[in-house]
Parts: sequence; C-alpha cells; structure tokens
Amino acid sequence: MGESGSGKTTAALSLLRLLPPGATTSGRIELFGRDVLGLPERALERIRGAQVAMVFHDALAALNPVMRIGAQISEALRAHRPLSTATARAEAERLLCSLGLAAETARLYPHQLSGGMRKRALIAVALACGPALLVADEPTSSLDAVAQAGIVELFRKIREERGVALLVATHDPAIAARLCDRIAVLYAGRIVERAPSAELIARPRHPYTAGLWRSLPPGPGAGPAMRLHPVPGSAPRPWALPGGCSFRERCPRASEECAAREPALVDLGRGHEVACFHPLEAA
Repeated sequence: MGESGSGKTTAALSLLRLLPPGATTSGRIELFGRDVLGLPERALERIRGAQVAMVFHDALAALNPVMRIGAQISEALRAHRPLSTATARAEAERLLCSLGLAAETARLYPHQLSGGMRKRALIAVALACGPALLVADEPTSSLDAVAQAGIVELFRKIREERGVALLVATHDPAIAARLCDRIAVLYAGRIVERAPSAELIARPRHPYTAGLWRSLPPGPGAGPAMRLHPVPGSAPRPWALPGGCSFRERCPRASEECAAREPALVDLGRGHEVACFHPLEAA
C-alpha cells in the first residue's frame, strides 16, 4: 500500500524482471530457492506465467486488442504446455466459466467486454498455467463498486480454492484487509510499516500510515460533518530523496534526529514492524 509513486508497481514488476530498460535492481528475489535477478532470460521465460503470473493495472492495455480472448488464453497455455489447438481452446473456455464468464466470451475481442469482464479475462490469462504466485497491480481500479466487489470476491476464491499466493498492490486498505494476511506500507520506495492486516488497520504506528487512514472517505452512516484530513504535501521524487527519513518534511512528529539518519525497520511486537524514530503509541 501507499500513495501513487510510492513504489508499489515497481516492486511488483521487479519480481518478474519487467522493469523498463535502464532500470537497475539489487539484492535478491528468491523464488523456490532461486534468485530471479540472476537468472538468464530463457529461464525467466519458463517462470513467467507458469510459476508467477501478473494481473496488470490496465486490463484493456494488457490484453491484445486484435486477438480474441480465447486465443490469448490458449497462447499462454501452449507457451508452457504441449497442447493441441482444440484442447487449449476447450481449456480456455473452461477457465473462463470458472471465473464467472460465459464460454462464448472466448470468441470476443477485448473491446467487446465491460471493464469487469476484461479484468476477469486478464485473470484467466494469468491463471492459465496454474502459477504458484499471482501478482495483482491495482486489480480493482477503474471499476464501479459492484464490479470491484466481484473482483475482490473472485481473488478470495482463487486464493482459497487454488492455493495461489497473492501479492496485491493497492491504494485501498479495505481491499488489502479482505485479500491479504499481511500489509506493507511503502513510502518513497521503502517499507515504513509492516504488520498482520488486522493489526495494522486497527493500530497504525507510523505517522504516514495513520495519515493515510485519516484521509480515507468515511463509510456509510458517517455524519455530514465528517471531514477528510489528507496528508499535507506530496511524496518526494525518487531521484531527489531528502536525507534522513524521507517522510520527515510531511511529518508532524519529525525531529532533528529524523533529518540526521534514516530509521531502520524495527519490530515493536506481535510482528508489527515500523521504520520511525517517533512511532505512535499502540491504541
């Protein structure tokens, strides 16, 4: 979780080494004991889709506009499994039906589908080869409330019935809470708070996380006097990070210590980690 520009999508793309040309990575990303960052491109091609798959932010841009939906799922299947055209087509239709779409959807083009249907079709492409990890980048963006609820429920079903690990990049804590066991809050490309979902939402300890919660619209039943309290200022550019704590210029609790050095991520108990010299008290 985090504001736009916090590094959510960059982190997600790094898992499959899909960052644009010129981007560099460091450290390790281990998948089944192998460092993804050190693998040759041919080995990565065998992993992408088969072991790790991604549901991209914009379904219309991610789907091929000149290929029917069934052909795109079949293409993913045949890239990793020795299937005939007919078998791959039948498997594509079965997969679409399991995700709440009609088998006839396989014969349609992306522009003929609604936003929610396109998102389900993109999920079908990602799930085609049975990956162990599914990465979803803003999976409910640009959808109405009803479609959002349907996609969230679909991801819950996928996780529970298929045993797929799920990594979600989102702005919405409600979606994160429903889909994820743990939440990591990013700011300026760094994790500033990480905890079990229920713990983090009930007791945010980092001033940035608490600020995000205060800036959310109130739920149904809130009084008309309820006001939003956005986090003041804006996130720094990745190429112009300030010294010390990157959040200090927006933080009401900042001190001289925050300008002198960057806080480390420290476990405050119950698996709740915070990178802050002045964390909020537990409620």
